[in-house]
Amino acid sequence: MKQPLCLFFVLFCVFSRFVGATTSYTWKVPAIYVFGDSTVDVGNNNYLTKSKTKANYPHYGIDFPHSRPTGRFSNGYNQIDFVAIHMGFRISPPPYLSLNDTNNHQILKGLRGVNFASAGSGILDSTGANIITGTQQLLYFETLRSKMMAQPNADQVAQRLSMSLFLISAGGNDALAFFATNNSPNNSAVLLFYNTLLSKYENHIKTLYRLGARRFAVINVPPVGCVPSARVLNLTGGCINGMNQIAKGLNDAITALFSKLAVALPGLKYSIGASYDLTLSAITNPLSFGFKEVGSACCGSGKLNAQSYCTRNATYCMNRKQYLFWDLIHPTQQASKIAASVFYNGSAQFVGPITYKQLVYSDN
Repeated sequence: MKQPLCLFFVLFCVFSRFVGATTSYTWKVPAIYVFGDSTVDVGNNNYLTKSKTKANYPHYGIDFPHSRPTGRFSNGYNQIDFVAIHMGFRISPPPYLSLNDTNNHQILKGLRGVNFASAGSGILDSTGANIITGTQQLLYFETLRSKMMAQPNADQVAQRLSMSLFLISAGGNDALAFFATNNSPNNSAVLLFYNTLLSKYENHIKTLYRLGARRFAVINVPPVGCVPSARVLNLTGGCINGMNQIAKGLNDAITALFSKLAVALPGLKYSIGASYDLTLSAITNPLSFGFKEVGSACCGSGKLNAQSYCTRNATYCMNRKQYLFWDLIHPTQQASKIAASVFYNGSAQFVGPITYKQLVYSDN
């Protein structure tokens, strides 16, 4: 068992990465708070003993510093890591479940941001098993906020939260779960799904707003019908259009929701990164993004390398920068890097109504 001094040293090292051990990084926001699924999870699921949805073993993390698997579903960094770098941080905020509830450094960490995302989760609490649901992620944030607000500088905390970035990447698992039980859904089933999900999403945004959030960076649902695990279900190996249509309809509804909330909730600002359009563009014109393989997974086994997860015994490609997908669902580090850059300062084709950069530098 580690001695208290060793624990303090580890916490201090993690904390110093965020709070100023270096002067080479200039924070553009006070903090980043992350909510969502495996596309932005940085290790929360490592702490869920009953969860089978984990990436804390090789070959995950093969391109992370020291080839260390961290719980990111990537060969290296994921999208939130690169977004955080664009925001002036050296690396993204730590997973919430890694924080020690009995240690005062939790308060200090919270001031720089925390990641609540959980692989396998969705907007709906019925999505996923043995994960941190969307509702529980908000409850964790509320708990952390209460501890921060209990400090003498509570007024400053409220101001910092209003200037902080709240990043949400969710909905893909909901779409996959819906299609798994409705592979030929009628219009009534689709409409009910959208209405149920959007009602929950709206409640989540309003809860975060009530707790002080004002700046929302959103990553919308990718074309889930084009991930390798979906393609293997198609005899041609192509995308499954029905799945993509579910995702596209969901994205349209989310865009309309934020447009409505920006009018109804004073001070709310948002930017939506179009993961859907960017991914389809990369699939249609891979060479323009530097990719050579956009249908198969880099790490896995079987057809398209997508009939199993990236396990310790799986094979993996050497030219990982040329692959769009790392495993049967998730993008490579290179794809995440491109996406974050486009969302931060790209064209209106892939991010709107403003860029992440404009969201950060918009008037208070």
